[in-house]
Amino acid sequence: MKSSTITKICLLVSTLLLSNCSANGPTKIIIYTEYGNIELQLYEKTPEHRDNFIKLVEEGYYDGILFHRVIKDFMIQAGDPNSKNAQPGTPLGQGGPGYTVSAEPVAEYIHKRGALAAARLPDHVNPAKASSGSQFYIVQGKPCTDEELDQVNVRIGIQYARQLIPQFIQEEEAAMQASGQAVHPDSAQVRATRRASAWLDENPYRMSEEDRQVYKTIGGVPHLDGEYTVFGEVTKGMDVIDRIADLETDDNNRPKNNVIIKRMRVY
Repeated sequence: MKSSTITKICLLVSTLLLSNCSANGPTKIIIYTEYGNIELQLYEKTPEHRDNFIKLVEEGYYDGILFHRVIKDFMIQAGDPNSKNAQPGTPLGQGGPGYTVSAEPVAEYIHKRGALAAARLPDHVNPAKASSGSQFYIVQGKPCTDEELDQVNVRIGIQYARQLIPQFIQEEEAAMQASGQAVHPDSAQVRATRRASAWLDENPYRMSEEDRQVYKTIGGVPHLDGEYTVFGEVTKGMDVIDRIADLETDDNNRPKNNVIIKRMRVY
């Protein structure tokens, strides 16, 4: 068979495979535990997280590991390979596959009850908010009051303003140099902080009314919005998450009775 014919056949097969994937709709994952099964749907607008999660599931990476961090009315977390067969009292939460996934913020994907999101290291060592290569959490949350949501608006607004300070410092130092002034880092910091405060006054954060209603009725953890990548949601099995969240935990939020992921599968 001529090479050109082989190439055409390969291209046709690839096209058909892609068409079939698209026709099948969003990817779904099932987590099997002794407390019941949790079914997840992965979002299409976070492709790096989706593809990485599928790869790990298909490799059997999650089979046998624990939900190692559980906080009632907040979330349940898994994905640390070091948790497999971990003895009681063993510090957990630092393990992973040796790489991170770039943040994929999507405004419409919020931390509502049942949201699937990627864990990550804190800002002071991870300013780009890159996600852990394997650790994830599922939001349990609870309904929020108007007062709580107003406080979240303030908190998120402050976070956004703080993120501008490094840029403002650079601009202030450049302005000092351009005007022939001696560059004083402390002075640049003060000026940058004032600018961030003024920016916040002019650009207060306001959660959309739609998201606000979701948090008031369904519930969730809105203060995490914009800080972590949400890449899917629970479609079935929230009762399982509630049962796991109710378990007694130790001082490190690890359930005293291990919650083992028997296996995870793409379906």
